[in-house]
Amino acid sequence: MNYRTNPKNGDKLSILGFGCMRVGGTSLAASFGGRFDAQKAENLIKTAIDKGVNFFDTAYVYAGNEQILGKTLTKYDVRKKVYIATKLPLLLCKSKSDLDKFFNRQLERLQTDYIDYYLFHMLSDTETWDKMLGWEIESWIREKKASGQIRQIGFSYHGSRDEFLELLDVYDWDCVLVQYNYSDENYQAGITGINKAASKGILVMIMEPLLGGQLVTGLPQAAVSRFNKANPDVSPAAWGLRWVWNKPEVTLLLSGMNEITQLDENIRIAETAVPNMLSQEEIEIFQDVKKIFNESFKIHCTGCHYCMPCPFGVNIPVCFTAYNTYHSINKQTGTLQYSMSTMLSEKPGYASLCKKCGKCEPNCPQHIQIGTSLSEVQKTMENNRFKIMRFGLKLFRGKKRKK
Repeated sequence: MNYRTNPKNGDKLSILGFGCMRVGGTSLAASFGGRFDAQKAENLIKTAIDKGVNFFDTAYVYAGNEQILGKTLTKYDVRKKVYIATKLPLLLCKSKSDLDKFFNRQLERLQTDYIDYYLFHMLSDTETWDKMLGWEIESWIREKKASGQIRQIGFSYHGSRDEFLELLDVYDWDCVLVQYNYSDENYQAGITGINKAASKGILVMIMEPLLGGQLVTGLPQAAVSRFNKANPDVSPAAWGLRWVWNKPEVTLLLSGMNEITQLDENIRIAETAVPNMLSQEEIEIFQDVKKIFNESFKIHCTGCHYCMPCPFGVNIPVCFTAYNTYHSINKQTGTLQYSMSTMLSEKPGYASLCKKCGKCEPNCPQHIQIGTSLSEVQKTMENNRFKIMRFGLKLFRGKKRKK
């Protein structure tokens, strides 16, 4: 495992951080809802530590997530070998008293008396920071740092570049967590934000290095072929991770590893990853792949599930995934995926169930116009054949219930 140094305090951090949101779940939706295989999660965490991963990221809103991490670290007595990052749920905070309420609950869940890296979850504008100033947030941070309960303070970000640049200057931050991958260097904080943070000596951590897996499973065949032509021994995942690790401004990236095979592959990639390792030829290959990918990847959904649950039952991430598959892989695969995952599931979740209530959109880190996008999904995916099948299935289920 390779390590890079936190410029603020000298911590030697594994360049591969473990993003725990998906750990042990049979699916992201299951993990996000707190339904996961606890033994599987424990084995993944322990194996990662044994192989040199020493940074683990979780959050209050990942149901059951802090608990399983805390339980595992306590069980194997490895708390002092790792660095924990977790996040204060700003969306749930209504007053100053909520700061301690959530923080103390997180300490209990994690079975620890300190947090190494504490982040304000989805701090996306200066207005929110100004509200926190009214809660005397700077005094609160000083007290927590003085007591040793918080070692480093920062925020995770999902807003615009300009707001990010402003937020960097409102406080003496220790760390930031931003989205970054080769599909769009200027998205959200972007490379401009990353460079400014690094220039201020702020630790830069990266989430979504593979765009929620879309830069692996959602790559068009033409893009995969371009990578394979350059080097058939390097997987699309390796290409994507190496792109991020190539940046000297980046200290570590988070990967949501849910299988031992994923963990092992990522560790192998990390063992040879160093700043400025990509050649000019390789950078040009990324430009080719990016062009192919962005022409086919219509909706930039990472499948984070922050938009869920929909009050009308729409499975928003599944709809978007199938729609992207329709355009990036082929129409038949996308259509089949859409039908099976939205119509044949126990609870139908197709796009036409959307009532345009708008509840989901403020929660989307990608700022997707979800209602408009679902209308496009419906128009493309719910053809006459789909409607006939849906009608027949309703009749069948109705008769089944009457028996």
